[in-house]
Amino acid sequence: MPSHKSTELRRSPQRQRGHERVAALLEAAGACFVEKGYEGTTMTEVAARAGAAIGSLYQFFPTKEALANALLEQYAQAAYAELGKFAEPSLNWTSEAWAEHLCAFLIAFRRHHPAFVPLVESMPKPAADGLSIRRRLRAELQALLARRAPHRSDEEIHAAAVVVQQMMKGAAAIQAEPGMPGRQAAQAQMQRAMQVYLHGVFGK
Repeated sequence: MPSHKSTELRRSPQRQRGHERVAALLEAAGACFVEKGYEGTTMTEVAARAGAAIGSLYQFFPTKEALANALLEQYAQAAYAELGKFAEPSLNWTSEAWAEHLCAFLIAFRRHHPAFVPLVESMPKPAADGLSIRRRLRAELQALLARRAPHRSDEEIHAAAVVVQQMMKGAAAIQAEPGMPGRQAAQAQMQRAMQVYLHGVFGK
């Protein structure tokens, strides 16, 4: 995820007002990154959108990279937390319920955090940030699957986490493609494919 160098200069808010200001700045940055991408967004535009002085923005985020990394970190932590909520209930889910929840997870995440994909794809070092997040999410998936299928080896569970993650990305891609005919039917088939696959993983 973000490098120490990119975040170490950021001033941490000490009071509630400061936290609210940072939240407003990050929200404004997210909107700008969605509209113009990383390269097209300027710190001046972010400050103006947040209704803040440019000096206030630089107080907390000395560079655009620091701002983008803070936003990515916020998104990533939200994703890890949401996936972590599956730990207990998923022990009692059927394969169908697993497929339904996992296919919906990434779709909902991208809908709630629309700047995530533009940032990962357009930052100066997008592969490093994206790879770190993907690996952490895969590790979370692997932990969930291991709890549900303790009879599988570590190698089998890792492979299953890779496959499931790709299916989740496929479901998100189907949802994101503009004007796709038969979107609902395609999503239903993707969910069914994951269900069949997970049934095999969970079965003895």
